[in-house]
Amino acid sequence: MELRKKIQDDIKEAMKAGDVVSRDVLRMLDSMIKNTEIEKGKREQGLDNDEVVELVARSIKQRKDSAEQYRNGGREDLAEKEYGEIGILTQYLPEQLDEDELRQIIRSEIEKSGAKSKEGMGKIMGVVMAKVKGKAEGGMVKKIVEEEL
Repeated sequence: MELRKKIQDDIKEAMKAGDVVSRDVLRMLDSMIKNTEIEKGKREQGLDNDEVVELVARSIKQRKDSAEQYRNGGREDLAEKEYGEIGILTQYLPEQLDEDELRQIIRSEIEKSGAKSKEGMGKIMGVVMAKVKGKAEGGMVKKIVEEEL
């Protein structure tokens, strides 16, 4: 099923179930999708699943950043709210790679490129991020690349 359609169906389900938090989070995501379609001039054909996954990942990253700021400011209640919203959004991402799978992909790319030092990091990061798009966070990829180089 197309991801955009699934999000719209889940909004309806949340409304029927009286789940205000899910409804609001998914409505905000739907608005982000519509705004991006307008920005990219794709209002008629819509965004493809990869573009929607990028928006979901960006939204999750924003919420993680906000939660961290709330925690640093002593607002645990607001941080927990952000983490709850992250839980709702995570179901729209493809299955995430675990650290071992990610490490294998990175090692393989390092071998292919012949990179021996941190100077080749940018090249490796670009290739790996394209390969694992939506399936791993950039911070995790960066950490493992640094360790392997």
